Amino acid sequence: MEFEVHHRRSLRLRGYDYSLPGAYFVTICTHKKQHLLGQVVEGGMCRSEFGKVVELYWRDLEHRYPQVRQDAFVVMPNHVHGLIEIATPEPARSGSWPTTSGGAIRELPLRERRRGMALSKIVGRFKMTAAKRVNEIRRTPGAAVWQRNYYEHIIRNLHELESIREYIRTNPARWDTDPENYS
Repeated sequence: MEFEVHHRRSLRLRGYDYSLPGAYFVTICTHKKQHLLGQVVEGGMCRSEFGKVVELYWRDLEHRYPQVRQDAFVVMPNHVHGLIEIATPEPARSGSWPTTSGGAIRELPLRERRRGMALSKIVGRFKMTAAKRVNEIRRTPGAAVWQRNYYEHIIRNLHELESIREYIRTNPARWDTDPENYS
């Protein structure tokens, strides 16, 4: 009997320690890029009931994880964009972020890398809890809500941070030309 073997390429930066303080731009897409979260009307986002649930669970991340600080965020019809900072366990909340250049790039044993993947744990928890609530509402327990992975970009400086904030803020106005728009 033959089994199909899937060779998935990781989207994470090899050797980067995602458990150390840093700032990240995260994009999470719906399963099969379904327009589940709302629609763009005249350049503005009108969230569906599911889009409102997703935003509620995203905003709750700071309460659930004391080391998380949030910044710009937008719900789009088939994806979300957000800026997250993973701060030290007792974050100093003064000044603008990012104040660090992010986690150090170094090779860690696989066991240690898995234990310390804070960003993936945060995103995974968000996806799980939001999907569970969306599925409760639409009475589809266990149905896929999100794509299996997510995209992340490590913010390296203040210029990048400002540029990504603007990209997130203006995303609904650019929906007609967005590569994620599969109408």
